[in-house]
Amino acid sequence: MTEQAAALPEKLDGAVLKIAGVVVLGAIMSILDITVVSVALPTFQTEFDATYAQVAWTMTGYTLALATVIPLSGWAADRFGTKRLYMLALLLFTLGSVLCATAGSIEQLVGYRVLQGLGGGMLMPLGMTIMTRAAGPQRIGRLMAVLGIPMLLGPIGGPILGGWLIEAASWHWVFLINLPIGVIALVYAQFALPKDNSQPGESFDFVGMLMLSPGLALFLFGVSSLPETGTITAPKVWITMLIGLALLVAFVVYSFKPAHPLLDLRLFRNRNLAVSSVSLFVFVIAFMGAGLLFPSYFLQVRGESTLHAGLLMAPQGLGAMITMPIAGTLADRIPVGRTVPFAMALIAAGFFTFTQVGTDTSYLLLCGSLFVMGLGMGGTMMPIMTSALRTMTSHEVARGSTLVNILQQIGGSIGSAIMSVILTSRLNGSDPIPGLTSRSGEPVTEAGAAIAHQRGAELPLPPDLLERGLRFVADSFGTTFWVGFFLVLATFIPIAFLPRKRQPAQVGELGTSAETPVMMH
Repeated sequence: MTEQAAALPEKLDGAVLKIAGVVVLGAIMSILDITVVSVALPTFQTEFDATYAQVAWTMTGYTLALATVIPLSGWAADRFGTKRLYMLALLLFTLGSVLCATAGSIEQLVGYRVLQGLGGGMLMPLGMTIMTRAAGPQRIGRLMAVLGIPMLLGPIGGPILGGWLIEAASWHWVFLINLPIGVIALVYAQFALPKDNSQPGESFDFVGMLMLSPGLALFLFGVSSLPETGTITAPKVWITMLIGLALLVAFVVYSFKPAHPLLDLRLFRNRNLAVSSVSLFVFVIAFMGAGLLFPSYFLQVRGESTLHAGLLMAPQGLGAMITMPIAGTLADRIPVGRTVPFAMALIAAGFFTFTQVGTDTSYLLLCGSLFVMGLGMGGTMMPIMTSALRTMTSHEVARGSTLVNILQQIGGSIGSAIMSVILTSRLNGSDPIPGLTSRSGEPVTEAGAAIAHQRGAELPLPPDLLERGLRFVADSFGTTFWVGFFLVLATFIPIAFLPRKRQPAQVGELGTSAETPVMMH
């Protein structure tokens, strides 16, 4: 280890925490925004007189913008410098948020959400790069624990904040809340982030961009359309997915030819990065997909308000807050392959409870299970990310964090689509109520009537019919949670290959060796 690396303090000092504060502010904005907006979808339907399929584009458009811009962030960070690019991402996200609040139609709102996504897509990979370079790999575990707070608390805090803003003010504040945070983050970034050390020598991979960005966007568009169509055989789904997949395969074949590809897949020769990325990908499919169903159960089966559903999810965040700092410290001292399996076991144990849900399952049991799952989450996601990045040189961190973020984005979209399609297909299997149709002329099912009743609709139907429909809805959630549970169990396969021996960290110009990352044999 060089004198510079040895001089880096063991604990996170004030200078590093100051930089981490900027990144956390950006992460809070981008992650909270996703969950806050998901809460507002029913409000958008009413305000803009739109169908659910139309308002769902406020989420899909944002996701597609993320997918388009994330691959560019690794090259752009090297070319223009992380500070300039991070501040540009903050500015785009904040400007997009303000414009969203001024939208007068659903089409305008979707367009402004795309602008927001162009900024939001760069915030996480750039934030990870900035923090890793600031702290050095020997402290990356503790630093990732800091970054993990908004990543894990966003899905819990979003529904609470979104429900409160819509009830207390209006839907406009779902977006306007980002303005003061964005301004503070921009001013803070100007003074806290170190001066850029950009490397303008690398040429931009235009050929790779023409394959990768459209390929990702088309593939995720097809996946995101699954819940709406309910079947993979719909042309809107399989054609776009097939074209997107063909472009992605073409990029993979091409990416090993140029010296500086848009996405450097050669980094997967680093076994740590490869195994950690696969583990994270499977974990995100399993947990992020099913995680969206937890508040839906409270809303549709138990009849809770959006605000109460968010509060009932709070134990998960509390559990994560307890274990995350501990897991971050341990990740810097103990190989993650020795700690992550125990954390995953907690997630599996807590998740199993939801496979047994009914119409009157004890809230104490459900909240206790969410708390146990939170304990597991705090010890899983960030340590895996730490393992992915700690054996990379400083120059490779921007490209490595881009790879990790793309896999997270794809995994989250696939997980959400799988769970939504399974739940929707189960609910559609409910018996129709004779003589009762919706505004569009479609027959209303017992399950649909039960959900509408729980959401406050006055229906002239007998109580026994509504009760039967509600039991069917609860059983449908239970079946879907079984799928999520088996996906959680599947995560144990890749995490079994996580490093169980201490690996030397790579720091490049920040510290130790700048050689090729250490391979694990």
